[in-house]
Amino acid sequence: MKSAIQFNDVYYRIDNLPILKQITGSFYEGEITTLVGPSGAGKTTLLKLCNRLLSPQSGDIYINGKDIRDWDPIELRRNVGMALQSAPMIDGSVEQNLALPLELQGKHLSEHQAKDLLKDVGLSAELLQRNSKELSGGQRQKVSIARTLVNRPQILLLDEITSSLDQVSQKEIEELIIKINRKFGVTIVWITHNLQQAVDVGTYTWVMMAGEIIEAGKSDLLRSPSNDRVKQFVKGEWG
Repeated sequence: MKSAIQFNDVYYRIDNLPILKQITGSFYEGEITTLVGPSGAGKTTLLKLCNRLLSPQSGDIYINGKDIRDWDPIELRRNVGMALQSAPMIDGSVEQNLALPLELQGKHLSEHQAKDLLKDVGLSAELLQRNSKELSGGQRQKVSIARTLVNRPQILLLDEITSSLDQVSQKEIEELIIKINRKFGVTIVWITHNLQQAVDVGTYTWVMMAGEIIEAGKSDLLRSPSNDRVKQFVKGEWG
């Protein structure tokens, strides 16, 4: 299978504290890979390396076969979008929030484009003029995802985007991400603390602990892991 993101012996530390240790592996093109593991495992750091918010001390990262150091950072971030748990919004309308990525490039988002973006994430066009502060948590997250789609990224990085939502909203976001993956062929990497979500949404899963990949493969590995540390982790999460 073709790699969308490839890590070769990637090491990252803060001061003398190792955060990621010799990470080697691939996120496959057009697939959904979920990342699970305890807090402090290095999952968010790994995502930040994928769009050069951070840079490793050693090792190589390739995005669509191209060394990440050879990418223009702005162009890279258009191709590698990121959505966060907090779904940050500027103070203003939904339309203003959707237009932001293009405005930063000196471009304009038409009303027709804005309506299409909302349709892509299952929201009504009537929300365009709604103030972002008036949105529910689920609506905010959908608008945040729609905003990342403005640049039509090839890769989408998701960091705990449903952890603060109710179960109904969680399920809606899960279905939305699967739809985006299938409709646009976007490669998706999703950090989640919810093991059932990791299995339901992911085709592949990485289990990370203390800066290392402990086990990786098809997401069903979480139902019957082979590694003893992963068995203990899964037992603690699923009981």
